[in-house]
Amino acid sequence: MLEQINMLREKGQNELNALSKTDQLPDWYHKYLGRKGDLTAFLKQLGTLSAAERPSMGKVINEVKQEFQQSFDLRQKTLRESKLHEELEIDDLDVTLPGRPCTTGHLHLTTQTLRRIYQIFQEMGFQVYESPEVESDEYNFQLLNIPEYHPARDMWDTFWVNDEVVLRTHTSPGQIWAMREYYPEPIRVILPGKCYRYEQITPRSEHQFFQVEGLTIGKNIRLTDLIGVM
Repeated sequence: MLEQINMLREKGQNELNALSKTDQLPDWYHKYLGRKGDLTAFLKQLGTLSAAERPSMGKVINEVKQEFQQSFDLRQKTLRESKLHEELEIDDLDVTLPGRPCTTGHLHLTTQTLRRIYQIFQEMGFQVYESPEVESDEYNFQLLNIPEYHPARDMWDTFWVNDEVVLRTHTSPGQIWAMREYYPEPIRVILPGKCYRYEQITPRSEHQFFQVEGLTIGKNIRLTDLIGVM
């Protein structure tokens, strides 16, 4: 078996050195180092040897396997570098040229507008307060003086999740959340967010839109304060 292994070693190295293209490498690898390769076949034959011969033969096979792997890696690197060199000569590519700049995207116009609104109101001392987009009938209607029998409800074409839950039709429920959270402290907030109404989609309207409203509660708040903010 030792003589056969040495013959395989010499044959494999000669065939590897004779390869001239990178696409030939996989075939050589499978032939000698693959699961069904020649070296694997020798490993399977170790069981037929005596207990005394088995360790030495196993060591030789592993040495050949390591030599093949190192030679394969080196040959692969050499052929790839040679291929790249040929391509550069053919394409006449100047690798010293600077790379092409990557264009970056930008924030959505709605996001840009909202951030500008936030900045303006924050400079006047307002806090941005966000409330749920899915609201109860109580918060969306009843606590805002729109009970079940109120005629204004006829104007709200609403997305109902069930009999008690809706997609908010305005950001005003956020006023209830803010007042209950901050009471009895003074309040100065803006309430931005998405609203939903079951309407026909036209060039001027959608079933989803953004709304921003403000709420100020405190002592000595007058109409002149509203005019000043506006």
